[in-house]
Order: sequence, then structure tokens, then C-alpha cells
Amino acid sequence: MHLIRVLAGATLLVAVNSQATGPGALETAPVEYRTLPREYRLDGVVEAVNRTTVSAQTQGQVQEILFDVDDFVEKDMVVVRLKDTEHRTRVAQAAADLKSATARLEQARDEHDRIRGLFEKKNVSESAMDQATADLASAQAELESAGARLEQAQEQLDYTQIRAPYSGIVTHRHVEVGEIASPGQPVMSGISLEELRVIVDVPQSVIPSVRRGGSARVYTDSGETILSKRITVFPFADMGSNTFTVRLDLPEGTRTLFPGMFVKTGFEIAEKAELVVPADAVVHRSEVTGVYVVADDGDVGFRQIRLGRALEDAFVVLAGMSEGERVALDPIAAGVVLKSQTAADRRGASEHGDG
Repeated sequence: MHLIRVLAGATLLVAVNSQATGPGALETAPVEYRTLPREYRLDGVVEAVNRTTVSAQTQGQVQEILFDVDDFVEKDMVVVRLKDTEHRTRVAQAAADLKSATARLEQARDEHDRIRGLFEKKNVSESAMDQATADLASAQAELESAGARLEQAQEQLDYTQIRAPYSGIVTHRHVEVGEIASPGQPVMSGISLEELRVIVDVPQSVIPSVRRGGSARVYTDSGETILSKRITVFPFADMGSNTFTVRLDLPEGTRTLFPGMFVKTGFEIAEKAELVVPADAVVHRSEVTGVYVVADDGDVGFRQIRLGRALEDAFVVLAGMSEGERVALDPIAAGVVLKSQTAADRRGASEHGDG
């Protein structure tokens, strides 16, 4: 009976080892060094590229305010209406003047044609012909002037409807209903969230590397990494801090950031060989981070490690692993194997004790 139990335990150990090393073995990957860009990290502040204060372009009483602070406004939508009674009257008067000038031009043209026919037959003097030509030119000029006045009056009427220059969010309202708005007076301020950038104060010693590198990343609180599409280094330093202002333009449509937020930025200033582990192999258990290490003989063990920054497909390992060690890419399957090995070891130890 004792011999049967020993043989059963040995059979189980062979089965576990075959699971780790045979055709159905765990898929593993090596922990290895990878040449990575070395980053210099600094705090930055997000700001909107488009920040505008819309002002009145004509005088009028504020009749209606259609949006308020924190409202989203589409491009070209009316945000404020001014009273337009006086402006409509001016448009009507200008339109009447244009109609009158058109009639006078027609009359002057007919008279000019009549005088020219008589002049060609030598029935009127040259001075009469000159006068008709001058009257025609004057009527033409008057028509053009009347058209310009109508265009100006229509433009002033259009100014009574103050529109958003782009799609964005209202940040300040500067007028109230009933106030008299004058040309140049601020009416409403807003920002666009479509185009954002990050402003960073970079130490003087790092600027040469920033200029050479030409690459920077922005790290959000949610763990997202955003690659800046363009870096602008201001050509002068702050006299007090000896830092240069650097502007990082973000891709259009960045939805996770808002103006005024603080973010971490990383500038690539050099390259460095760092030990990395595949992201699929990393296990997070409460406050413990680790991996399943697979030995050459197929034994599986769980090891706690300390991670550095995250890459697209891996993590930098700061402590707990060495180059060349292999880790399981399927932590769930590795956990099953580890439990089987542990159970087999305990069973074998128990049977050995019985013997």
C-alpha cells in the first residue's frame, strides 16, 4: 500500500513537470536590456491655443445673452444680441439712397446718350457734351457711394449679432442685459478645447538636449501618454530663474486634458540601456507587483518586483530580476502550474514522512 502511494506521487510530479516543459509548456519571454530614451521630467501647465475675448463692434443696448459661463458654443453661433432698431433704420435709408442714385444714373446715362447723338451731328456745342459726360460720371460716383453706405449700414446691422469665432466653452461674461455696449467693449470670453498645448519651464542646462532631441511626452493622471506633435523653445531665458519657456503642442482632439491642469512632461535627452519585462507577464495583487518566473527545469515561482516607467509593451524593472530570466506570459496558467507543483511537493513530502 505504501509503495502504491509513492508511485502515485511520483506520477503526479512527472505530470506537472511535463506540463511545464512539454508540448503544452507555458509560453515565456526573457527579461532583457533594451536601449531606451532617457527622459528629463518636469511639471507643465495645459493651456488652450485659442483663447478669445469677443468685443462689440458697434454701439447698442444689450438685448439678449444666449450663453453663459461653462456653456459650449458652436462656431458662428450668436452669443449676444444688441438692439438693432437704429441700425435697421440706417439700412433702410441707405437702401433708399441707393435706389435714388440708380434712378439718377439711368437719367444721366440717357441724357448723355442724347447729347452725344446731337454732338455727333454738330447740333450741340462741345461744352454741352463735356457737361453731359461730367453729369454721367457724377451719377456713377454717387451710385457707388450709395452702395458703399448700404454695405456699411448692413455690416453695422450684422454687428448687432455677436458670434463665436470658433467652437469652445464660455469662460467669462462681461455684460448684462440692458447695458450699452460700445465698440471695443469686451462682451464674452471663451476657449477652444480642440487645440491644446503644454507650457513648461525648462532649466538652461537641459535646453541644448531638448533642442537636439525634438521629442517630448505628456503623462496624464489616468496613465495615458501623449506624444507632442511639435516643440517650440522660446529664444530667451527668464532673468530670475534662468529657465526657458518650452511649448508642447498636443494632437487635436485630446479629450483627457483641460486648460489649467498640471501634467508631467518628459523630454528625451539621451539613451540608456534598461532592464525590461513584458507587460503581459506583470501581475498586480493589491499592493504587490510581481511575475511568475519559469526556471530551466520548468519549475514556476512567483517573485515580487519593483517597476519603473511603463512602455508600450513592457515595464522597466528597477529591482527583483536579472537579465536572461524567463517569465510566464500567461500569469493565470502559471498560477495553476505553481499550485499543482506546490500540492505535489506537499504530497511527496507527506508520503516521504510516512515512509
